[in-house]
Amino acid sequence: MEPGDRLGLVGESGAGKSVTGFSIINLISKPGFIKKGQVLFEGRDLTKLSDSAMRDIRGNRISMIFQDPMMTLNPVLTIGTQMVETLQAHRNISRKDAEAIALEKLRQVYIPSPEKRLDQYPHEFSGGMRQRIVIAIALLSDPALIIADEPTTALDVTIQAEIMELLLDLCERFHMGLILITHDLAVVSQVTKRIAVMYAGSIVETGDTERIVNAPAHPYTKGLLAALPGVGGTRRSRLVQIPGLMPSIKNMPSGCTFHPRCGECTEVCGSAVPLLAPAPHGGFFACHLEHSCRDPRPGERELMRERGEPA
Repeated sequence: MEPGDRLGLVGESGAGKSVTGFSIINLISKPGFIKKGQVLFEGRDLTKLSDSAMRDIRGNRISMIFQDPMMTLNPVLTIGTQMVETLQAHRNISRKDAEAIALEKLRQVYIPSPEKRLDQYPHEFSGGMRQRIVIAIALLSDPALIIADEPTTALDVTIQAEIMELLLDLCERFHMGLILITHDLAVVSQVTKRIAVMYAGSIVETGDTERIVNAPAHPYTKGLLAALPGVGGTRRSRLVQIPGLMPSIKNMPSGCTFHPRCGECTEVCGSAVPLLAPAPHGGFFACHLEHSCRDPRPGERELMRERGEPA
């Protein structure tokens, strides 16, 4: 990712999105561990760093926003205390200076009367305000990258839109990178520049967000888009469901892990793992079916026939 880039990490529950986010900052719960590969950030491989060196990166250069702000914030400490302690954990700074920074960050996320809010507890805020506070805490050390793990899951639709607008505004104002982890392709299409679609722990398609939304290459991406109402300006008489469920990590299918749910699979799909290859939209996709990127999305043929269009 380049500075200021915005990447959407998309897939159903169990695809491995959150684990990927935790892997970047080395917060995988045991017995999990990083078996192989690299996490390169600002010229360093984060998988090779000591615990103390990683603590200097985590919460300082890379911050993470979690799903539920009530689980993130300490219910028995005031907002001001939590923000000051977070700053002092990463910097040699006085409490007075830390409070001044905390106030500025609350202003940046549009918290009204921030001086008063510092002395309040998490339960005194609405869900949307709590998430704004979590975002303010993530901004305390002016990170280069923010990982937002389903940051709007616990919020109603109106507040979700406000939080996404806030994240977009902050990234543009401070030139921060953003990895947005979500199952919602509609949100990704509005916020991110690039997209990576995950299935069963692997990236199956990646590229420019607008191009993938308009012309997906992988059958799984087509299925996700076909299940959404009106993404990309397309209106459908009814939605299309991807059959089956995400496979368990304990019982992964052979070959392409999506083939048991794919309506286009052939014999090779069940025996060989497809590698990422160039896609017509300029990105990459992992599929044995070269014609897949030119075919309608799953279920589109039937809907086209219903409308009297050539399928």
